[in-house]
Amino acid sequence: MRLSTVLRDNGVVAVPSTMLALGTKAPDFELPDVVTGRTVSVRDFDGRRALLVMFICRHCPYVRHVRGALARLGRDFAESDLAIVAISSNDPAEYPEDAPESLAEEAREAGYGFPYLFDETQEVAKAYTAACTPDFFLFDADRALVYRGQLDDSRPSNGLPVTGEDLRAAIDAVLSGGPVAQDQRASIGCGVSSSRSARSSISS
Repeated sequence: MRLSTVLRDNGVVAVPSTMLALGTKAPDFELPDVVTGRTVSVRDFDGRRALLVMFICRHCPYVRHVRGALARLGRDFAESDLAIVAISSNDPAEYPEDAPESLAEEAREAGYGFPYLFDETQEVAKAYTAACTPDFFLFDADRALVYRGQLDDSRPSNGLPVTGEDLRAAIDAVLSGGPVAQDQRASIGCGVSSSRSARSSISS
C-alpha cells in the first residue's frame, strides 16, 4: 500500500491517516471474523444509527497503547445504536503476530466485544484508504463518513492519558442526531503493510 507521508514519533516511524473525504459512503466488505469464523458484511449492520470501522492489528505499538480503550469502547456502546467492527489488513508473512490465529488470541485477551475481521487481500483497506493502525472511520445512518481521525491526543511517547475523547465525541454526536465537529486530527500509527502479491505487482 503506497504511503504519501511518513512522520516520526519520538524516533518511531509513524504514518498518518489519509483523511478520506467526509461524506464518502462506507465501502462494502465481506470478511471472516478471526474469532467465530463467520463472514461479516457491512449489510449486517443495517438499521444501526452509526457504524465504526477500525483498522487495527496486534503487533503495532500504537494499537497496543490504546488496546484497553478500544475494548472499553466496545463495552460502553454494546447496548447502543453503534455498530463496531475491527479489521486487520497486514501481511502475516511480514508480521506473524497479525496472522488470524494470533488476532483471535488478541481479541480474547483484550476482551474485544466486536467482530475482528481479517482482510487477506487488502482490498478493503484500499477501499477505505486505510493507511495506519489504528485508523478510524465513523459513518452515520446513511453510511456517509462523518469522522475520520484520531482516538485522542495520546501517543505511546507523549505521556498523555488515553481517553478516546475525540472519537467518543463524534460517536455521541451521531447517536444524538447532532453535528460532528469538522475539525478532525489525523490518526497516526504503523503503516499498513503491503502483501507479497501487492509488492510483486508493484515491482513487475
